[in-house]
Amino acid sequence: MSDSIKINKIDKSRIDDVDFSTLTFGSVFTDHMLECDFIDGEWQKPVIKPYGPLSIDPSASVFHYGQAVFEGMKAYKDFDGKVWLFRPEDNWDRFNKSSKRLAIPEIPKDYFINGIKEILKLDIDWVKKDEGSALYIRPFVIANQHAIQAAPSNTYKFMIICSPSAPYYPGGVKVIVADKFSRAASGGVGYAKAAGNYAGQFYPTNLAKEKGFDQIIWTDASEHKFLEEAGTMNLFFRINDTLITTPTSDTILDGITRKSIIQLCKDFHIDIQVRKISIQELKDAAKNNSLKEIFGTGTAAVVSKVIGFEHLGEYFDIPETENQHADLLKDKLISIQTNKSSDTHNWTVCIDD
Repeated sequence: MSDSIKINKIDKSRIDDVDFSTLTFGSVFTDHMLECDFIDGEWQKPVIKPYGPLSIDPSASVFHYGQAVFEGMKAYKDFDGKVWLFRPEDNWDRFNKSSKRLAIPEIPKDYFINGIKEILKLDIDWVKKDEGSALYIRPFVIANQHAIQAAPSNTYKFMIICSPSAPYYPGGVKVIVADKFSRAASGGVGYAKAAGNYAGQFYPTNLAKEKGFDQIIWTDASEHKFLEEAGTMNLFFRINDTLITTPTSDTILDGITRKSIIQLCKDFHIDIQVRKISIQELKDAAKNNSLKEIFGTGTAAVVSKVIGFEHLGEYFDIPETENQHADLLKDKLISIQTNKSSDTHNWTVCIDD
């Protein structure tokens, strides 16, 4: 047990009440959660306690000025029953970069990573071995000063909750390319996992769903010319035998799965280019049949195929072909995450370490 974390265990687990065969992503939560308050200029001792509601003042800053950031991670159980995290220090680092951009105090590494490990040790039975299953981990922080003042809060609450999950996108997705709405603008908070980044996507995504699409591929805010990312995923485009992914910037999330896929491409000697790609280049490739596949990457989705896209009324199917890079890369990544194959990059961390 980490000496820096207080633990209050539940009396009886709720796990027997859960049907793991019918899970809806993010709707069921494990027995414990971590809670830690920032008061008088410093983070207090974290407490792991039974999962349950919060009591929060209606004047809390988060409700009025949106100071809130989060992370998304997964834990995997191997066939020996050991539980593994995937690149947790990258999540901690990105969490603090997001927090800094929103003027939120940074979280100590011990509270973040050891907090996750201690929750997982308590809730280890919630991590299943089934193919495609994992335990989704949601660290987040909110501003909770009791004042309606347009300024950074002077108190915050950091929490970690966990949710068992099945595959996020069981099949392929259809996307529409944005030509009006924008996800993020240069100089803004697009690179941060700020809660408001996602809230701003809901309305245009609802419009896309009304037209039969699952997600939006966002384009640059100034010209709507260059492709950026999808709602919950970074994107890869295969033209002939070259994979192309957009470089990260202050408008694009620095995806940890994305970085891992880029490295795996190098391991497999797949030609990978990190460069801008325009919607016109993509449409031209679709028309001359050089566009072989599009897939998204992210913690929830892992690797998810795009089966078709639309832009300005033109729709393009992406036919399923043999030997797709998405299949190879997804299989390899999951194999590393679940400890089925060797981790030559030291990405995985056992919770018992």
